[in-house]
Amino acid sequence: MVDEEPSINIPSLLTLAVVSFLVIRWFLNRDGNNAANGSARSRGRMIDPAQVEQISQMFPQLSRRDIMWDLQRNGGSVAATTERILTGRGLDTPPPSYQPQIPQPQNPTTTAAPAPAAKSGTPDLISRYNLANRVSEEQEVATKPESGWSQNKSERQRLLQKRRDDMILAARRKLQQKDRETSHATGPAF
Repeated sequence: MVDEEPSINIPSLLTLAVVSFLVIRWFLNRDGNNAANGSARSRGRMIDPAQVEQISQMFPQLSRRDIMWDLQRNGGSVAATTERILTGRGLDTPPPSYQPQIPQPQNPTTTAAPAPAAKSGTPDLISRYNLANRVSEEQEVATKPESGWSQNKSERQRLLQKRRDDMILAARRKLQQKDRETSHATGPAF
């Protein structure tokens, strides 16, 4: 018997070339996609300012930059960031290269309190707590606050509501006095 060496034919060469091409392409795309996704995520992913504000209101001791970094790392999940804070793990400090786009306040030039006319949709405290009759009376006489804690629930509730009303009216009087002082200080120009 004659020993014949196996020969490589054209179909087996083509099959080897196609399989090699597909395997190499799969490896390159897998690494390329991870790098592209990571750079796109770190570069262009916008964090919703409402999410940052929500977490910032819940945890005012945290910096907005740290909150933005954690939201960006976990895909914008407020629940994951909140869970991380509540479990005591804290938030990681972002690297110095992380420069988020910090949203600016809506109107930074007006830091003064808005005029009551601007808040036409929300009622003021006087109308909200039905204190119009007490304003009209305008009791300037300082009443002695009732001290002690009652065992009766309705009595406690009445005392707390009275304290709330008194605080609202006192704040109103102070604000009116302050407005009067500023209007007298500026005075009419002659």
